[in-house]
Amino acid sequence: MIKVSDWMSRGVLAVEPFDSIAVARQIMAKHRVNQMPVVEGEKLVGIVTDRDIRDAYPTSIMINRAKEIDEFAESHTVEEFMSYNVMSVRPQSPLAAAVKLLRRQRIGALPVVEKGKLVGIITRSDVLDFVLSGQSLTPAPHRKLRRKQPARH
Repeated sequence: MIKVSDWMSRGVLAVEPFDSIAVARQIMAKHRVNQMPVVEGEKLVGIVTDRDIRDAYPTSIMINRAKEIDEFAESHTVEEFMSYNVMSVRPQSPLAAAVKLLRRQRIGALPVVEKGKLVGIITRSDVLDFVLSGQSLTPAPHRKLRRKQPARH
């Protein structure tokens, strides 16, 4: 069985609830990630996505007011916009179960938690890497070998 731990990303980027959304946006942009777990210590407490942050910013009406937008982003915290009800998986979970959860819930990532501690994240990109590896989630079915029939002339 292929496990989540076989394909998850370790060394997960994360933010804390009281980090500003400006900090979260900068980390996401720098590392080109679309979602980040929110932790208190090592405990997972939520997740914030690029969409959460994008939706938090003032409307485009303020497009020529960069200073005000920057002040807004610095004055609002991740906890105001993050999702609290986070689905997660364990490192020992079957990869197939994680893939089904990602698809069914239409989410881009699942934090990987063991004994309450964030240990990794499995993303759609990790799943695509698995697909490109050519491995299969299920073992190939056993086929009965048939004896070759003699050629008829």
